[in-house]
Amino acid sequence: MKVLLDTNVLIAAFITHGTSSDLFEHCIRQHEIVISKFILDELENHLRKKFKFSEADVRETLDILNTAAKMIEPIPLKTPVCRDPDDDMILATALAGNVECIVSGDKDLTDLKMFENIPILKPSEFSDFEANQK
Repeated sequence: MKVLLDTNVLIAAFITHGTSSDLFEHCIRQHEIVISKFILDELENHLRKKFKFSEADVRETLDILNTAAKMIEPIPLKTPVCRDPDDDMILATALAGNVECIVSGDKDLTDLKMFENIPILKPSEFSDFEANQK
């Protein structure tokens, strides 16, 4: 299954041990993770500025994602969907990547629940969703 992990899920996967890190490791082994340059740039910016990751740690994180995930060029949305244009870029990446779901901790996205027939899930909802796909 193709899965888009939102930037906030990726951040949580790399800075904590818990639901998001377990989800990331599971998706690497069992699914195809879809990302875009936008997501990588946003992740890099947050890791450097907000979480004070070293240059080496940022590079290692980006290398892991460049190896483990499929890079997609987002298709611009016809009209804005979210109040935050960054969230629209997540939706545009998911659409272009033809993903089966988006996993996000962003309330603006999770409140949508669905976009263009793509379910938007919280990390804690993924395992139930996955079980129902089989």
